[in-house]
Amino acid sequence: MADTRGTAGEQPAPPDRRRSALRRTVPVAAPLLVGLAVLAAWEAAVWYFQTPPYLLPAPSAIGEKIQQNAGRLASAWLVTFGTMAVALAAAVLLGVALAVVFVTSRVVELSLFPYAVVLQVTPLIAIAPLLVIWLDNPWWVRLVCAWIVAFYPILSGTVVGLRSADAGLRDLFRLYGAGPWQRVRLLLAPSALPYFLAGLRVSVNLALVGAVVAEFVTGTGTDSTGLASLVFEGQETMDVGLTFAALGVISATGVLIYFATHLTSGWLLAGWHDSSDV
Repeated sequence: MADTRGTAGEQPAPPDRRRSALRRTVPVAAPLLVGLAVLAAWEAAVWYFQTPPYLLPAPSAIGEKIQQNAGRLASAWLVTFGTMAVALAAAVLLGVALAVVFVTSRVVELSLFPYAVVLQVTPLIAIAPLLVIWLDNPWWVRLVCAWIVAFYPILSGTVVGLRSADAGLRDLFRLYGAGPWQRVRLLLAPSALPYFLAGLRVSVNLALVGAVVAEFVTGTGTDSTGLASLVFEGQETMDVGLTFAALGVISATGVLIYFATHLTSGWLLAGWHDSSDV
């Protein structure tokens, strides 16, 4: 009877390894395939209905517009992304610090938390014109707007995480006389990390949205203008392709930074927290 087991080099991959490879591939391949299908359907619909480019340009025309304006798009992207990054960093630093204060003092939390909620629920488009008057500096207006929308998810997620430490472990740390820094570093910080990262995944795209909205409010008459300026230009010159090109860069940036934070979360939580498999 013939030996059907094959050589050692031909052994199939173990099931666990195949499942691991599948988990790494699907999160990237699935949305990519859906996106390609949508772009193909968009291209076909524009061609079939002969839609004028000033109403809806085809993806191929938008791609050409991106190539033609690559330098301008890159410069504008650096301005928008820089505003988003600085605002997000400020939101992380202040949000985490304030969360620690809230967990330490219930009185401070009850006094200040409602105002953090007010910042979150007040429409950004209503605050931005006031900031233009008060700050008289377009860059600061964009920075503050992006920070306002990015701050609350970091704060609320970190507060919940710091309070989610196991009560038994808290008692154990207290029993062994652990100091405040040891409790924060070895117990509270690991407990809060998944919740902080969940808030970060929300805040990172909110910061991008806040920066773009603020650019619309501050207008294009500044020394450094972001991607919203190209959206404005496309609207004023009836160059819909340029508008879609700028919007496409904004959307691609949001998708990339979301996946970057998602992969970072998985790397930080791998091996010890269930959410790393999500």
